[in-house]
Amino acid sequence: MRSRIAALSIAGLSVATSLACSGGSDTETDGVTLTIVAYESFTPLEGIFDDFTNDTGIAVRVIAAGDTGEMLAKAALTAGNPEGDVMWGVDNTLLGRAIEADVFDPYVSRVDGLSSELVATAADTVTPVDYGDVCVNYDIERLETLGIEPPNSFADLTEPEYRGLLVTPSALTSSTGLAFLLGSIVADPENWRDTWRDLRDNDLLVVDGWYEAYYTAFSRYGGDRPLVVSYASSPPAEVLYADPPLPEGAPAPTAVVTATCFRQIEYVGVLRGSRHVTEARTLIDFLVSTTFQETMPESLFVFPANERAALPRTFAAHVQPVTSPLVMDPDTIASSRDGWLEEWDEIVG
Repeated sequence: MRSRIAALSIAGLSVATSLACSGGSDTETDGVTLTIVAYESFTPLEGIFDDFTNDTGIAVRVIAAGDTGEMLAKAALTAGNPEGDVMWGVDNTLLGRAIEADVFDPYVSRVDGLSSELVATAADTVTPVDYGDVCVNYDIERLETLGIEPPNSFADLTEPEYRGLLVTPSALTSSTGLAFLLGSIVADPENWRDTWRDLRDNDLLVVDGWYEAYYTAFSRYGGDRPLVVSYASSPPAEVLYADPPLPEGAPAPTAVVTATCFRQIEYVGVLRGSRHVTEARTLIDFLVSTTFQETMPESLFVFPANERAALPRTFAAHVQPVTSPLVMDPDTIASSRDGWLEEWDEIVG
């Protein structure tokens, strides 16, 4: 989930690059080498797998497979003969599509502390590994300069004072954009289509992906849109990677509209056709252990699925609590997603 926010630490991609390779798993040393297939911004803490390898004799490498949608499309095409052993990052907006394509060899970890609420969404097929919230973010200083109060809801975004201020990734090409669409449907099931017509008429900007929305169109990075669809974890990322660094104790320069936050859950699963199923399950247990989970907030900017994992101080200090996220079960998403996307495309164009 983030996951997209991890692009703020673009140097971290060198971790994935140095570990990346082509083809499926093989035995490079005396032990097994497992391949994680992940979206391109999967940036685990450098050296995080060293102790796992020392303890188990299992080496780990990573293949970056594009964004989440591209990664899933490749996995569907190679189902049964996968590029790797474990896939990281299919989320609840796309889980049904992965199950339909028979991508996974079912496995749900039973590691202590794993959230039972998140496990219940995993269709007895994959293991929840993190969660986050897709929300409208705003540039505090720019809105103050414009003399505009932050919006408080989806409906507010259609008001004249917010004309030409919002950018969103496309629901057709971005899981972030799809999550925002789903959030609008949960928030107002009867009138979401009218909301999107009003947003369109209010000079909504739609771009292909999250990165373009955040780093090109958003006013924090030279664009002209002070409202952007991003994540509830974006503000702490802005603090951690501020250039120049912010003074100690300074507030984040961005904030979120919590009423627009849709809960996005990411999963990790064993790829069907892996030659090392037992070892892949052992790796998944490690990925949801507190050892790995406690590194994720400041490397991937997501919340751990393991409830025993502690949040780092900087992360916790700058995250606005989302006490009532908008939620939708994966079965509903799977059965209705394509129809909703067709309607959205007709409205927004």
